[in-house]
Amino acid sequence: GTCVLRGCVPKKLLVYGSEFAQHFRDARGYGWSVGEPRFDWATLRDHVQAEVNRLSGLYSSNLAAAAVDVFDDRAVLVDPHTVRLTGADRRISAERILVAVGGHTLRPSTPGQELGITSTDAFLLEALPASIVIAGGGYIALEFANIFSGLGVDTTVVYRGEPVLRGFDQDIRVHVQTEMERSGVKIVCSGKIGELAPLPSGRKLVTLSNGERLEADQVMGAVG
Repeated sequence: GTCVLRGCVPKKLLVYGSEFAQHFRDARGYGWSVGEPRFDWATLRDHVQAEVNRLSGLYSSNLAAAAVDVFDDRAVLVDPHTVRLTGADRRISAERILVAVGGHTLRPSTPGQELGITSTDAFLLEALPASIVIAGGGYIALEFANIFSGLGVDTTVVYRGEPVLRGFDQDIRVHVQTEMERSGVKIVCSGKIGELAPLPSGRKLVTLSNGERLEADQVMGAVG
């Protein structure tokens, strides 16, 4: 369940949450008087996880109602018609076997990468960082860049190409990058993270392939 647990669903909820800052600013022009808005990351984070757990429970209930046998175990293919459950040491046979195990986020081989986070980690951050550097220029990197920026985080995107969103229509690529920069996101193109190093302050020192150095509270890898 990548989409429900650590992909589309929780990410879109974070997107919605990050858009309210702009809505509050726009409201004044429509005659609304609002006090100084305050944001609490823990509330959004926990509510998103509660919704993810609710949806996950619904899927389990639907499977049970459909009389589907579910084994919470690791399955290893033995032959075209048999899998072995490693925990229970049991074999199950079927005419057809469908492998749909999903995937996991990739940590780049950059020196010091263990100091950073992935998109999966971002959903469970203990605290919202004051600043973040995001490696990558695809839609996952850019969605999280807009989420963090919308929540008030000083956000920088580092992308090895130019402009962002390789493979998309060129006009869209240029427009998205222009609008993101106009909204406050800093985008560094034609470069990639060469190394991460800890700083005494607890922040991270990010050294780019072009020699530029950045300091940030958090670094996120989203390179595909």
